[in-house]
Amino acid sequence: MSSFSVSGACGRGGSARASASAGRQGDEEGQVAVLIIGFVAISLLVLTVVMAASAVYIERKKLLSVADGAALAAADTFTLADVETGEGAPVPRLSDGAVHSAVQRYLAETGAAGRFNGLAVSGGTGSPESRTAHVELSAVVHPPMVNFLVPDGVPITVFSDARSELRR
Repeated sequence: MSSFSVSGACGRGGSARASASAGRQGDEEGQVAVLIIGFVAISLLVLTVVMAASAVYIERKKLLSVADGAALAAADTFTLADVETGEGAPVPRLSDGAVHSAVQRYLAETGAAGRFNGLAVSGGTGSPESRTAHVELSAVVHPPMVNFLVPDGVPITVFSDARSELRR
């Protein structure tokens, strides 16, 4: 008889649990859809941020490549008359004006102004110690899908140095 009373007690408790869980199930209906919508919204936000950051990074790398080419072109603007002879190997001399005009010529020949918005040669371009061509370029990047947040774009600036050496 004790087994009958135990099973009877379990039967009543089980039915009470079933009715309680049925009541809670009605309250929780539709909450999974809210979680899915929230997850999708957060995923799209993260995707948009990553896409915008990647666009800025890629444009910076492209601008750096152009600055490297311009610095190399500017470093080769010395002439033999500009070489100082002294102790050791001869040293070419560069001038700020020659470096700046070589950078402008390089940008015009490669069509870089058409590839970058707001491309400008910054004031730091020149030859500070008359041996190294220092190039500073700036441009504006307009990342995709977030133009309404940054309508003026994201300004980027890159620096590049190049030096010519003469050897015997």
